[in-house]
Amino acid sequence: MSAALALGDALGVPPLAMAELLPVIEAVMVAKLNEQMDQSNG
Repeated sequence: MSAALALGDALGVPPLAMAELLPVIEAVMVAKLNEQMDQSNG
């Protein structure tokens, strides 16, 4: 989490915006990883 906030800071994204966006981004990442795992398993 701190790495993501540091990345946002380096990109000029306000911390409040990052705190709002990170859960949404994480959910999409997990969904896509699950899709990839399902495809490779069968």
